[in-house]
Amino acid sequence: MKDKKSEITTFTRRDALRGLASFGLTAGVASSLLLPASVQAQLIGEDPLRPRQGGRIRVACMASSTADTMDPAAGSLSTDYARHYMFYNGLTQYDSDLRGQRSLAESLESDDQQTWSIRLRQGVEFHDGKPLEPQDVVYSLMRHLDPSVGSRVKPIADQFDSVEVTGPRQIRVTLKYPNADLPEILADSHFLIIQDGTGDFTASPGTGPYKVKEFTPGVRTIGVRNENYWKPGRPYLDEIELVGIADETARVSALLAGDVQLINAVDPRSTRRVRQTPGFEVMDTPSSGYTSLIIRQDMAPTNSRHLSLALKYLLDRPTIKRALFRGFATIANDHPVHPNHPFYASDLPQREHDPERARYHLKKGGFEGLRLPAYASPAATGSVDMATLLQMSAIPNGLKLGVNRVPADGYWSNHWGKHPLSYGNINPRPTLDMMFSLFYKSDAAWNTSRWNNEKFDQLLQAARSEGDQTRRKQMYVDMQELVHNECGIGIPVFIDLIDAYDSRLRGLSPIPIGGLMGYSFAENVWLSE
Repeated sequence: MKDKKSEITTFTRRDALRGLASFGLTAGVASSLLLPASVQAQLIGEDPLRPRQGGRIRVACMASSTADTMDPAAGSLSTDYARHYMFYNGLTQYDSDLRGQRSLAESLESDDQQTWSIRLRQGVEFHDGKPLEPQDVVYSLMRHLDPSVGSRVKPIADQFDSVEVTGPRQIRVTLKYPNADLPEILADSHFLIIQDGTGDFTASPGTGPYKVKEFTPGVRTIGVRNENYWKPGRPYLDEIELVGIADETARVSALLAGDVQLINAVDPRSTRRVRQTPGFEVMDTPSSGYTSLIIRQDMAPTNSRHLSLALKYLLDRPTIKRALFRGFATIANDHPVHPNHPFYASDLPQREHDPERARYHLKKGGFEGLRLPAYASPAATGSVDMATLLQMSAIPNGLKLGVNRVPADGYWSNHWGKHPLSYGNINPRPTLDMMFSLFYKSDAAWNTSRWNNEKFDQLLQAARSEGDQTRRKQMYVDMQELVHNECGIGIPVFIDLIDAYDSRLRGLSPIPIGGLMGYSFAENVWLSE
């Protein structure tokens, strides 16, 4: 049976012997030397930490389906985001602090944070040889406003008043109101740049580090090295295959068997197994991502504030952090702002696990003895165990919750937010404006609890235009309090992002927008031997 790991080896034993021979060593002598690969590399004049060209890897994400897409605007799963960063670039890209650094944009400037002047890099080409032009940027950004496109970030794009070509490599973006977060917004995978007029995304050309070799939704994506990539020396690998393995145990087993070389969404309980297996490592990235309890506000019986509060008081946050995530998490307070964020509402009292208060609200709302199903799935990280803990906590308080565990396949389209009680898994977002606009604004497509609060919407819009950071922070603090008290979303913890990988794969580092190096691993990784 073929050794699967041999597929990613780019430095062969024959190469090593040839290198040793150049130092006057015979093959017989060389064959008796049991030197680590890093030492061998040094002997032949190579730096083991220096990026090397060549090799092929297979990467497994936590989800894949027939709804997989090549259209950045329509991306909704980690597999989509990773695929899009393989084939496309943005005007900006995230650094380790989630700041938007220049990418296709050579410069991005504004005096008032409302009118932005963008100058494109020279010499950038799409995979079909067409030069990158300003009109490509205009098309890529403005198409989000077309309802027929079905853009996942239309609520964000609605702030674009106009995007115009002002010169050979110049674009002017005018917003409806000032927003200092535009560089961070434009680095999001949904805003990656596509070719003007693209409507068929079966194999659409991008400017990214890899070109499409194969794209079969729900099966796999294969990218081959873009030899004309505008970043000198990158990418390093010859080919990347991207697949989805929904079951976490199967995903880890595939890694340890050598079938794949990089995986995301590793369960904290699997980290010990990975670390104890020679040749494999774990990368932990603290993040603002979370699994939420969705309490629909437009369905009975969960449209009662008393039932909503009772459920939140039944969330045992310390146990969830310790038992479910083995400490790879941060206690949350039923709103989506991480305690490390400078705008975090530190004075807002932490909601504790309080069965007595839960019992009070159940009695006040007339819900004692209520039977209610909760839909959970392995697709939403930790949700099955969270639902089980909630069920156990609810029993002595007169609430009978049933845990309906449904398969990962089809969960997001058939169950997420479709029942009075379900679970969702929300990836980190680079700005509070983006997080609140996508998931909490009254008319947001991903407002799964169907919460509608006019005051919140007004604060959200005002905060975008506020130049004074003290006043802006207070607006976000007020929004956190509204979500904490009124919204039908329960957030017990923020979940660290855990990737696991073959230790020969180098170049990975945390970017807290998502796993797999903020989904941008493709142009950054190489094989050390």
